[in-house]
Amino acid sequence: MYQKLTPKQKALTINLDPTIYGTFAEIGAGQETVRHFFRAGGASGTIAKAMSAYDKDFSDAIYGKEVKNRYVTQNRLRKMLRYEVALIEERISRDNNPDRKFFSYANTVTTINFDKTVKGHGWVGIRFQTKENEDYNEVVIHVKFKENDATLQQETLGNLGVNLIFGAFNYYDNPRTLVESLYDDIAKDNLEIDMIDFSGPAFAYVDNRLMSLQLVKNGMTDAVIFNSQGNNMLPADVLYKKNIFAVRGSFRPVTKVNIDMLKNGMDMFFKDATCTHEETEVLIEITISNLRADGDIDERDFLDRVDILGKLGYTVIISNFSEYYRLIDYFASYTGGDIGVAMGVNNLLMVFDEKYYKNLSGGILEAFGKFFRNGMRVYLYPYKDPETHQLLDSSNLKVEENLKELYKYFKRNNRIVDITNYNPEFLEIYSREILRKIACCIKGWETQVPEGVAEMIKERGMFGYKEELPLKQFS
Repeated sequence: MYQKLTPKQKALTINLDPTIYGTFAEIGAGQETVRHFFRAGGASGTIAKAMSAYDKDFSDAIYGKEVKNRYVTQNRLRKMLRYEVALIEERISRDNNPDRKFFSYANTVTTINFDKTVKGHGWVGIRFQTKENEDYNEVVIHVKFKENDATLQQETLGNLGVNLIFGAFNYYDNPRTLVESLYDDIAKDNLEIDMIDFSGPAFAYVDNRLMSLQLVKNGMTDAVIFNSQGNNMLPADVLYKKNIFAVRGSFRPVTKVNIDMLKNGMDMFFKDATCTHEETEVLIEITISNLRADGDIDERDFLDRVDILGKLGYTVIISNFSEYYRLIDYFASYTGGDIGVAMGVNNLLMVFDEKYYKNLSGGILEAFGKFFRNGMRVYLYPYKDPETHQLLDSSNLKVEENLKELYKYFKRNNRIVDITNYNPEFLEIYSREILRKIACCIKGWETQVPEGVAEMIKERGMFGYKEELPLKQFS
Protein backbone atom coordinates (compact mmCIF):
# COMPACT_ATOMS: atom_id res chain seq x y z
CA MET A 1 0.00 0.00 0.00
CA TYR A 2 1.35 3.42 -0.99
CA GLN A 3 1.95 5.76 1.93
CA LYS A 4 3.59 9.11 1.33
CA LEU A 5 6.53 9.59 3.70
CA THR A 6 9.05 12.39 4.15
CA PRO A 7 12.66 11.86 2.98
CA LYS A 8 13.74 11.45 6.61
CA GLN A 9 11.07 8.82 7.26
CA LYS A 10 12.04 6.93 4.12
CA ALA A 11 15.75 7.03 4.94
CA LEU A 12 15.11 5.85 8.49
CA THR A 13 12.89 3.00 7.26
CA ILE A 14 15.70 1.80 4.98
CA ASN A 15 18.30 2.21 7.75
CA LEU A 16 16.23 0.14 10.18
CA ASP A 17 15.90 -2.77 7.75
CA PRO A 18 18.81 -5.08 8.66
CA THR A 19 18.64 -6.87 5.29
CA ILE A 20 19.44 -3.80 3.15
CA TYR A 21 23.12 -2.97 2.70
CA GLY A 22 24.94 -1.00 0.02
CA THR A 23 27.04 1.85 -1.28
CA PHE A 24 26.51 5.43 -2.45
CA ALA A 25 28.58 6.99 -5.25
CA GLU A 26 27.61 10.56 -6.16
CA ILE A 27 29.39 12.78 -8.68
CA GLY A 28 28.77 16.41 -9.56
CA ALA A 29 26.39 17.74 -6.91
CA GLY A 30 27.82 16.71 -3.56
CA GLN A 31 26.64 13.76 -1.49
CA GLU A 32 23.08 14.96 -1.18
CA THR A 33 21.37 11.57 -1.11
CA VAL A 34 23.53 9.78 1.42
CA ARG A 35 23.31 12.85 3.67
CA HIS A 36 19.66 11.98 4.36
CA PHE A 37 20.62 8.49 5.52
CA PHE A 38 23.38 9.75 7.81
CA ARG A 39 21.06 12.32 9.38
CA ALA A 40 18.14 9.91 9.81
CA GLY A 41 20.15 7.73 12.22
CA GLY A 42 20.95 4.04 12.26
CA ALA A 43 22.98 4.29 9.05
CA SER A 44 25.87 2.07 10.17
CA GLY A 45 23.98 -1.08 9.29
CA THR A 46 22.97 0.21 5.85
CA ILE A 47 25.87 2.20 4.40
CA ALA A 48 28.91 0.18 3.42
CA LYS A 49 30.58 3.14 1.73
CA ALA A 50 29.79 6.67 0.60
CA MET A 51 32.02 8.44 -1.91
CA SER A 52 32.19 11.28 -4.40
CA ALA A 53 34.91 10.83 -7.02
CA TYR A 54 34.51 14.43 -8.15
CA ASP A 55 37.88 14.85 -9.86
CA LYS A 56 37.80 13.44 -13.41
CA ASP A 57 41.25 11.84 -13.23
CA PHE A 58 40.41 10.16 -9.94
CA SER A 59 37.04 9.08 -11.32
CA ASP A 60 38.71 7.65 -14.43
CA ALA A 61 41.10 5.68 -12.24
CA ILE A 62 38.11 4.01 -10.59
CA TYR A 63 35.56 3.58 -13.37
CA GLY A 64 37.64 3.98 -16.54
CA LYS A 65 37.70 6.72 -19.16
CA GLU A 66 34.64 7.76 -21.13
CA VAL A 67 34.38 8.29 -24.87
CA LYS A 68 34.74 11.99 -25.76
CA ASN A 69 35.35 12.69 -22.04
CA ARG A 70 31.61 12.91 -21.36
CA TYR A 71 30.90 12.04 -17.75
CA VAL A 72 27.21 12.88 -17.32
CA THR A 73 26.02 9.91 -19.37
CA GLN A 74 23.97 6.78 -18.94
CA ASN A 75 27.01 4.67 -19.74
CA ARG A 76 28.97 6.30 -16.91
CA LEU A 77 26.15 5.73 -14.45
CA ARG A 78 25.80 2.05 -15.29
CA LYS A 79 29.57 1.59 -14.97
CA MET A 80 29.41 3.12 -11.50
CA LEU A 81 26.49 0.93 -10.42
CA ARG A 82 28.06 -2.31 -11.58
CA TYR A 83 31.54 -1.51 -10.32
CA GLU A 84 30.27 -0.71 -6.83
CA VAL A 85 28.10 -3.84 -6.63
CA ALA A 86 31.04 -5.96 -7.74
CA LEU A 87 33.10 -4.48 -4.89
CA ILE A 88 30.44 -5.37 -2.33
CA GLU A 89 30.24 -8.93 -3.62
CA GLU A 90 34.03 -9.18 -3.52
CA ARG A 91 34.56 -7.70 -0.07
CA ILE A 92 31.51 -8.82 1.91
CA SER A 93 31.17 -12.50 2.71
CA ARG A 94 27.78 -14.00 1.94
CA ASP A 95 28.43 -16.64 4.58
CA ASN A 96 28.56 -13.96 7.26
CA ASN A 97 25.66 -12.01 5.73
CA PRO A 98 23.22 -14.67 4.52
CA ASP A 99 20.07 -12.56 4.52
CA ARG A 100 21.37 -9.29 3.13
CA LYS A 101 20.15 -7.65 -0.06
CA PHE A 102 22.96 -5.61 -1.60
CA PHE A 103 22.54 -2.39 -3.56
CA SER A 104 24.52 0.42 -5.11
CA TYR A 105 23.07 3.87 -5.63
CA ALA A 106 24.80 6.32 -7.96
CA ASN A 107 24.30 9.62 -9.69
CA THR A 108 26.38 11.65 -12.11
CA VAL A 109 25.01 15.15 -12.63
CA THR A 110 25.85 18.70 -13.51
CA THR A 111 23.94 21.49 -11.79
CA ILE A 112 23.21 24.99 -13.08
CA ASN A 113 26.29 26.91 -14.19
CA PHE A 114 27.46 30.21 -12.72
CA ASP A 115 26.01 32.29 -15.57
CA LYS A 116 22.71 30.40 -15.27
CA THR A 117 22.69 29.67 -19.01
CA VAL A 118 22.62 25.88 -18.56
CA LYS A 119 20.06 24.55 -16.07
CA GLY A 120 21.79 21.22 -15.47
CA HIS A 121 20.84 17.58 -15.85
CA GLY A 122 21.99 14.16 -14.78
CA TRP A 123 21.62 10.41 -14.51
CA VAL A 124 20.41 8.71 -11.34
CA GLY A 125 20.12 4.98 -10.72
CA ILE A 126 20.09 2.04 -8.36
CA ARG A 127 21.23 -1.56 -8.78
CA PHE A 128 19.67 -3.78 -6.15
CA GLN A 129 18.43 -7.18 -5.07
CA THR A 130 14.94 -8.00 -3.86
CA LYS A 131 16.18 -11.28 -2.35
CA GLU A 132 19.60 -12.41 -1.23
CA ASN A 133 21.59 -14.33 -3.88
CA GLU A 134 19.14 -13.15 -6.56
CA ASP A 135 20.27 -11.47 -9.77
CA TYR A 136 20.38 -7.69 -9.63
CA ASN A 137 17.75 -5.26 -10.92
CA GLU A 138 18.31 -1.73 -12.16
CA VAL A 139 16.24 1.43 -12.33
CA VAL A 140 17.88 4.26 -14.27
CA ILE A 141 16.41 7.72 -14.85
CA HIS A 142 17.51 10.92 -16.57
CA VAL A 143 16.57 14.23 -14.97
CA LYS A 144 16.59 17.87 -16.02
CA PHE A 145 16.77 20.51 -13.31
CA LYS A 146 14.46 23.52 -13.56
CA GLU A 147 15.39 25.51 -10.47
CA ASN A 148 17.66 28.54 -10.85
CA ASP A 149 19.87 27.86 -7.85
CA ALA A 150 22.53 25.15 -7.50
CA THR A 151 21.80 24.59 -3.81
CA LEU A 152 18.10 24.04 -4.48
CA GLN A 153 18.97 21.62 -7.28
CA GLN A 154 21.22 19.68 -4.91
CA GLU A 155 18.41 19.41 -2.36
CA THR A 156 16.01 18.21 -5.04
CA LEU A 157 18.54 15.61 -6.16
CA GLY A 158 18.91 14.38 -2.58
CA ASN A 159 15.15 13.93 -2.20
CA LEU A 160 14.95 12.16 -5.55
CA GLY A 161 17.69 9.73 -4.54
CA VAL A 162 15.92 8.84 -1.31
CA ASN A 163 12.65 8.34 -3.18
CA LEU A 164 14.36 6.07 -5.72
CA ILE A 165 16.06 3.88 -3.10
CA PHE A 166 12.91 3.59 -0.99
CA GLY A 167 10.78 2.91 -4.06
CA ALA A 168 13.14 0.24 -5.37
CA PHE A 169 12.88 -1.83 -2.20
CA ASN A 170 9.22 -1.15 -1.38
CA TYR A 171 7.47 -0.75 -4.75
CA TYR A 172 9.47 -2.99 -7.08
CA ASP A 173 6.35 -5.12 -7.50
CA ASN A 174 4.34 -2.05 -8.56
CA PRO A 175 6.45 0.05 -10.96
CA ARG A 176 3.66 2.59 -11.52
CA THR A 177 3.67 3.44 -7.83
CA LEU A 178 7.46 3.54 -7.89
CA VAL A 179 7.36 6.09 -10.71
CA GLU A 180 4.75 8.25 -8.99
CA SER A 181 6.65 8.15 -5.68
CA LEU A 182 9.75 9.68 -7.28
CA TYR A 183 8.09 13.08 -6.90
CA ASP A 184 7.32 12.77 -3.19
CA ASP A 185 8.40 16.09 -1.63
CA ILE A 186 9.44 17.36 -5.09
CA ALA A 187 7.41 19.85 -7.14
CA LYS A 188 7.07 18.95 -10.81
CA ASP A 189 8.04 22.53 -11.65
CA ASN A 190 11.47 21.84 -10.11
CA LEU A 191 12.44 18.63 -11.88
CA GLU A 192 11.72 16.82 -15.13
CA ILE A 193 12.23 13.08 -15.63
CA ASP A 194 12.40 12.49 -19.38
CA MET A 195 13.67 8.90 -19.48
CA ILE A 196 13.31 5.84 -17.28
CA ASP A 197 14.47 2.27 -17.71
CA PHE A 198 13.67 -0.84 -15.67
CA SER A 199 15.68 -4.05 -16.04
CA GLY A 200 16.33 -7.26 -14.13
CA PRO A 201 14.31 -10.27 -12.94
CA ALA A 202 11.96 -8.22 -10.74
CA PHE A 203 10.95 -6.21 -13.82
CA ALA A 204 10.85 -9.01 -16.38
CA TYR A 205 7.17 -8.26 -17.02
CA VAL A 206 7.64 -4.49 -17.32
CA ASP A 207 7.28 -2.84 -20.73
CA ASN A 208 9.44 0.28 -20.54
CA ARG A 209 7.29 1.98 -23.16
CA LEU A 210 4.38 1.90 -20.71
CA MET A 211 6.64 3.38 -18.04
CA SER A 212 7.58 6.15 -20.49
CA LEU A 213 3.89 6.72 -21.09
CA GLN A 214 3.43 7.19 -17.34
CA LEU A 215 6.00 10.00 -17.38
CA VAL A 216 3.98 11.98 -19.93
CA LYS A 217 0.61 11.00 -18.51
CA ASN A 218 1.61 12.14 -15.01
CA GLY A 219 3.10 15.44 -16.18
CA MET A 220 6.69 14.47 -15.32
CA THR A 221 7.83 15.36 -18.84
CA ASP A 222 6.28 16.65 -22.05
CA ALA A 223 7.60 13.99 -24.41
CA VAL A 224 9.29 10.59 -24.51
CA ILE A 225 10.91 8.79 -27.41
CA PHE A 226 11.54 5.13 -28.19
CA ASN A 227 13.16 3.56 -31.22
CA SER A 228 11.83 0.87 -33.55
CA GLN A 229 13.11 -1.84 -31.18
CA GLY A 230 10.96 -0.39 -28.40
CA ASN A 231 13.89 0.93 -26.35
CA ASN A 232 13.48 4.15 -24.40
CA MET A 233 15.72 6.88 -25.80
CA LEU A 234 16.99 10.08 -24.23
CA PRO A 235 15.44 12.91 -26.30
CA ALA A 236 18.70 14.86 -26.30
CA ASP A 237 20.57 11.88 -27.80
CA VAL A 238 18.00 11.59 -30.58
CA LEU A 239 17.37 15.24 -31.44
CA TYR A 240 20.54 17.19 -30.59
CA LYS A 241 21.73 19.24 -33.60
CA LYS A 242 19.67 17.12 -36.00
CA ASN A 243 17.34 18.10 -38.80
CA ILE A 244 13.90 16.83 -37.83
CA PHE A 245 10.99 15.62 -39.94
CA ALA A 246 7.79 14.59 -38.16
CA VAL A 247 4.30 13.32 -38.88
CA ARG A 248 1.51 13.47 -36.32
CA GLY A 249 -1.43 11.10 -36.37
CA SER A 250 -3.51 8.52 -34.54
CA PHE A 251 -2.07 5.60 -36.56
CA ARG A 252 -5.01 3.47 -35.50
CA PRO A 253 -4.00 1.70 -37.60
CA VAL A 254 -1.24 3.12 -39.78
CA THR A 255 -2.45 3.27 -43.39
CA LYS A 256 -0.93 3.65 -46.84
CA VAL A 257 -1.98 7.31 -46.70
CA ASN A 258 0.23 7.86 -43.63
CA ILE A 259 3.24 6.27 -45.31
CA ASP A 260 2.63 8.08 -48.61
CA MET A 261 2.45 11.40 -46.75
CA LEU A 262 5.59 10.60 -44.78
CA LYS A 263 7.78 9.38 -47.63
CA ASN A 264 6.83 12.00 -50.21
CA GLY A 265 6.95 14.82 -47.68
CA MET A 266 10.32 13.58 -46.48
CA ASP A 267 11.74 13.50 -50.02
CA MET A 268 10.70 17.13 -50.52
CA PHE A 269 12.17 18.07 -47.13
CA PHE A 270 15.55 16.55 -48.00
CA LYS A 271 15.68 18.64 -51.19
CA ASP A 272 14.54 21.86 -49.53
CA ALA A 273 16.87 21.51 -46.55
CA THR A 274 19.70 20.09 -48.68
CA CYS A 275 20.28 17.38 -46.10
CA THR A 276 20.50 13.59 -46.05
CA HIS A 277 18.63 10.89 -44.17
CA GLU A 278 21.68 10.37 -41.94
CA GLU A 279 21.55 14.02 -40.85
CA THR A 280 17.82 13.87 -40.14
CA GLU A 281 15.71 12.30 -37.42
CA VAL A 282 12.36 11.07 -38.73
CA LEU A 283 9.69 10.85 -36.04
CA ILE A 284 6.15 9.55 -35.81
CA GLU A 285 4.25 11.52 -33.17
CA ILE A 286 1.20 10.46 -31.17
CA THR A 287 -0.21 12.89 -28.62
CA ILE A 288 -1.59 12.00 -25.22
CA SER A 289 -4.85 13.75 -26.17
CA ASN A 290 -5.12 11.38 -29.15
CA LEU A 291 -4.56 8.37 -26.90
CA ARG A 292 -7.29 9.72 -24.61
CA ALA A 293 -9.73 10.29 -27.48
CA ASP A 294 -12.08 7.59 -26.18
CA GLY A 295 -11.64 8.43 -22.48
CA ASP A 296 -8.93 6.77 -20.42
CA ILE A 297 -5.79 5.60 -22.19
CA ASP A 298 -6.10 2.02 -23.41
CA GLU A 299 -2.59 0.67 -22.89
CA ARG A 300 -3.15 -2.36 -25.10
CA ASP A 301 -4.30 -0.07 -27.91
CA PHE A 302 -1.26 2.17 -27.32
CA LEU A 303 1.15 -0.76 -27.56
CA ASP A 304 -0.60 -2.07 -30.67
CA ARG A 305 -0.06 1.23 -32.49
CA VAL A 306 3.55 1.51 -31.37
CA ASP A 307 4.36 -2.13 -32.18
CA ILE A 308 3.15 -1.70 -35.75
CA LEU A 309 5.13 1.52 -36.22
CA GLY A 310 8.19 -0.19 -34.76
CA LYS A 311 7.78 -3.11 -37.15
CA LEU A 312 7.81 -0.60 -40.00
CA GLY A 313 11.09 0.78 -38.64
CA TYR A 314 9.97 4.13 -37.23
CA THR A 315 11.01 6.05 -34.12
CA VAL A 316 8.00 7.15 -32.07
CA ILE A 317 7.53 10.22 -29.90
CA ILE A 318 4.66 10.40 -27.40
CA SER A 319 3.96 14.01 -26.46
CA ASN A 320 1.76 16.26 -24.42
CA PHE A 321 1.71 18.88 -27.20
CA SER A 322 -1.87 19.32 -28.35
CA GLU A 323 -0.86 22.37 -30.39
CA TYR A 324 1.69 22.07 -33.18
CA TYR A 325 3.63 25.18 -32.13
CA ARG A 326 4.54 23.50 -28.83
CA LEU A 327 5.94 20.50 -30.70
CA ILE A 328 8.11 22.72 -32.90
CA ASP A 329 9.22 24.74 -29.88
CA TYR A 330 10.25 21.47 -28.21
CA PHE A 331 12.29 20.39 -31.24
CA ALA A 332 13.94 23.81 -31.42
CA SER A 333 15.14 23.46 -27.82
CA TYR A 334 17.44 20.66 -29.01
CA THR A 335 18.45 21.75 -32.50
CA GLY A 336 19.04 24.73 -34.74
CA GLY A 337 18.63 22.55 -37.81
CA ASP A 338 15.78 22.48 -40.31
CA ILE A 339 12.39 21.20 -39.18
CA GLY A 340 9.65 19.84 -41.40
CA VAL A 341 6.17 18.59 -40.59
CA ALA A 342 3.90 16.67 -42.93
CA MET A 343 0.19 17.05 -42.27
CA GLY A 344 -3.21 16.76 -43.86
CA VAL A 345 -5.59 19.56 -44.76
CA ASN A 346 -7.74 19.18 -41.64
CA ASN A 347 -4.72 19.54 -39.36
CA LEU A 348 -3.59 22.69 -41.14
CA LEU A 349 -7.07 24.17 -40.73
CA MET A 350 -6.75 23.51 -36.99
CA VAL A 351 -3.37 25.27 -36.98
CA PHE A 352 -5.16 28.35 -38.38
CA ASP A 353 -7.97 28.19 -35.82
CA GLU A 354 -7.56 31.03 -33.31
CA LYS A 355 -9.49 29.27 -30.54
CA TYR A 356 -6.45 27.10 -29.78
CA TYR A 357 -4.32 30.12 -28.84
CA LYS A 358 -6.56 31.98 -26.38
CA ASN A 359 -4.18 31.12 -23.55
CA LEU A 360 -1.32 32.98 -25.26
CA SER A 361 -0.95 36.70 -24.61
CA GLY A 362 0.10 37.18 -28.24
CA GLY A 363 -2.61 34.87 -29.57
CA ILE A 364 -2.15 33.27 -32.96
CA LEU A 365 0.75 35.59 -33.85
CA GLU A 366 2.75 34.36 -30.88
CA ALA A 367 1.98 30.75 -31.79
CA PHE A 368 2.98 31.28 -35.42
CA GLY A 369 6.22 32.95 -34.32
CA LYS A 370 7.13 29.66 -32.65
CA PHE A 371 5.60 27.38 -35.27
CA PHE A 372 6.94 29.00 -38.44
CA ARG A 373 10.40 29.64 -37.01
CA ASN A 374 13.45 29.78 -39.28
CA GLY A 375 13.86 26.60 -41.28
CA MET A 376 10.37 25.27 -40.52
CA ARG A 377 8.09 24.10 -43.36
CA VAL A 378 4.69 22.43 -43.57
CA TYR A 379 4.33 19.75 -46.24
CA LEU A 380 0.63 19.54 -47.01
CA TYR A 381 -0.99 16.30 -48.14
CA PRO A 382 -4.20 16.82 -50.18
CA TYR A 383 -7.64 15.70 -49.07
CA LYS A 384 -10.41 14.32 -51.24
CA ASP A 385 -13.88 15.04 -49.92
CA PRO A 386 -15.73 11.68 -49.85
CA GLU A 387 -19.06 13.34 -50.71
CA THR A 388 -18.19 16.04 -53.26
CA HIS A 389 -14.94 14.38 -54.46
CA GLN A 390 -13.35 17.84 -54.45
CA LEU A 391 -9.58 17.82 -53.99
CA LEU A 392 -8.38 20.24 -51.33
CA ASP A 393 -4.80 21.50 -51.14
CA SER A 394 -3.05 24.76 -50.26
CA SER A 395 -4.43 26.52 -53.35
CA ASN A 396 -8.11 26.23 -52.43
CA LEU A 397 -7.99 25.87 -48.66
CA LYS A 398 -10.51 28.12 -46.91
CA VAL A 399 -9.30 29.92 -43.78
CA GLU A 400 -11.08 32.66 -41.82
CA GLU A 401 -11.31 36.00 -43.62
CA ASN A 402 -9.10 37.82 -41.10
CA LEU A 403 -6.35 35.21 -41.54
CA LYS A 404 -6.26 35.02 -45.33
CA GLU A 405 -3.39 37.47 -45.78
CA LEU A 406 -1.39 35.73 -43.07
CA TYR A 407 -2.00 32.40 -44.80
CA LYS A 408 -0.93 33.85 -48.15
CA TYR A 409 2.27 35.16 -46.58
CA PHE A 410 3.34 31.71 -45.40
CA LYS A 411 2.35 30.09 -48.69
CA ARG A 412 4.16 32.64 -50.85
CA ASN A 413 7.30 32.27 -48.74
CA ASN A 414 7.24 28.49 -49.15
CA ARG A 415 6.47 27.81 -45.51
CA ILE A 416 3.43 25.84 -46.65
CA VAL A 417 4.10 23.64 -49.67
CA ASP A 418 1.96 20.98 -51.32
CA ILE A 419 3.06 17.37 -51.50
CA THR A 420 2.67 16.82 -55.23
CA ASN A 421 4.03 13.33 -55.80
CA TYR A 422 1.22 11.61 -53.90
CA ASN A 423 -0.57 8.46 -54.99
CA PRO A 424 -4.15 9.41 -56.08
CA GLU A 425 -5.37 5.89 -55.29
CA PHE A 426 -4.68 6.44 -51.59
CA LEU A 427 -6.87 9.55 -51.29
CA GLU A 428 -9.98 7.45 -50.69
CA ILE A 429 -8.43 5.56 -47.77
CA TYR A 430 -9.84 6.66 -44.41
CA SER A 431 -8.49 5.22 -41.15
CA ARG A 432 -11.86 5.38 -39.37
CA GLU A 433 -13.42 3.31 -42.13
CA ILE A 434 -10.59 0.78 -41.89
CA LEU A 435 -11.08 0.60 -38.13
CA ARG A 436 -14.81 -0.01 -38.60
CA LYS A 437 -14.15 -2.81 -41.07
CA ILE A 438 -11.62 -4.45 -38.74
CA ALA A 439 -14.06 -4.43 -35.82
CA CYS A 440 -16.95 -5.69 -37.97
CA CYS A 441 -14.91 -8.37 -39.78
CA ILE A 442 -15.55 -6.74 -43.17
CA LYS A 443 -12.95 -7.72 -45.75
CA GLY A 444 -11.11 -5.33 -48.03
CA TRP A 445 -9.17 -3.22 -45.53
CA GLU A 446 -6.09 -5.42 -45.82
CA THR A 447 -4.97 -3.75 -49.05
CA GLN A 448 -5.21 -0.27 -47.51
CA VAL A 449 -2.48 -0.76 -44.90
CA PRO A 450 1.28 -1.20 -45.46
CA GLU A 451 2.69 -4.62 -46.22
CA GLY A 452 2.83 -6.89 -43.18
CA VAL A 453 0.46 -4.77 -41.08
CA ALA A 454 -2.72 -6.74 -41.83
CA GLU A 455 -1.04 -10.00 -40.83
CA MET A 456 0.13 -8.45 -37.57
CA ILE A 457 -3.35 -7.10 -36.77
CA LYS A 458 -4.96 -10.48 -37.40
CA GLU A 459 -2.33 -12.49 -35.57
CA ARG A 460 -2.55 -10.39 -32.40
CA GLY A 461 -6.22 -9.44 -32.57
CA MET A 462 -5.46 -5.72 -32.66
CA PHE A 463 -8.05 -2.92 -32.83
CA GLY A 464 -10.95 -5.25 -32.05
CA TYR A 465 -10.17 -7.77 -34.79
CA LYS A 466 -11.77 -11.16 -34.27
CA GLU A 467 -11.13 -14.07 -36.55
CA GLU A 468 -14.23 -14.98 -38.51
CA LEU A 469 -15.09 -18.61 -37.83
CA PRO A 470 -16.61 -20.63 -40.69
CA LEU A 471 -20.21 -21.68 -40.15
CA LYS A 472 -20.81 -25.42 -39.87
CA GLN A 473 -23.00 -27.03 -42.45
CA PHE A 474 -26.06 -28.80 -41.07
CA SER A 475 -28.07 -31.25 -43.14
